[in-house]
Amino acid sequence: MDISNLIQTVLIYALPVLFAITVHEAAHGYAARHFGDNTAYMMGRITLNPLKHIDPVGTILMPLLLYFATSGAFLFGYAKPVPVNFGHLRNPKRDMIWVALAGPASNFFQAIGWAVLLVALVGSGVEERFFIEMARAGVLVNLVMWAFNLFPLPPLDGGRILVGLLPWKQAHMVSRIEPYGFFIVLALVVAGVVGTLWLRPLMSVGYTVIQFLLTPLTALLK
Repeated sequence: MDISNLIQTVLIYALPVLFAITVHEAAHGYAARHFGDNTAYMMGRITLNPLKHIDPVGTILMPLLLYFATSGAFLFGYAKPVPVNFGHLRNPKRDMIWVALAGPASNFFQAIGWAVLLVALVGSGVEERFFIEMARAGVLVNLVMWAFNLFPLPPLDGGRILVGLLPWKQAHMVSRIEPYGFFIVLALVVAGVVGTLWLRPLMSVGYTVIQFLLTPLTALLK
């Protein structure tokens, strides 16, 4: 494996990944506080300090090991989840939806921000590959996090949204999956089910929406 290419890839993705993870987790904490749960706030997790959200194994070790083991073909990782006591929310079942949705929503808005930067760089004639690739990485990383976290299986955000939307009986049945959910999701990722049936279609929609939103800016810079 080319070490110089690995270092360059890490440098390009480092800032987008740190922002994506940090803002995602802080958004959960902020939403929880807004709806009545101060757990994350009391534990200092409503912060843009990435060190508070990085999990040494899930954020650093696992992605690096998978990168080397698969030559970059397969990556998977996770951040330290923000603690939320859903029982403290003013309306636990309803507010759970908004708390869960806050993370992926923050990633989609970040993807738009990186896309604006990319269009501005290209439109203004900047030819520095590093910054252009970083902006592209920012769009990609955040769309992946947005789409992946919306997968409707606990403990992912999409699973919590599903629990909040379903009637009590069905919600309870889905929530019982949570202790095994991570392993089920990982197995589906390895089998290619999540990528083929969920990530790619949803990310295609995400790219289309962002392209549409940026049409005026693109036309202006031409």
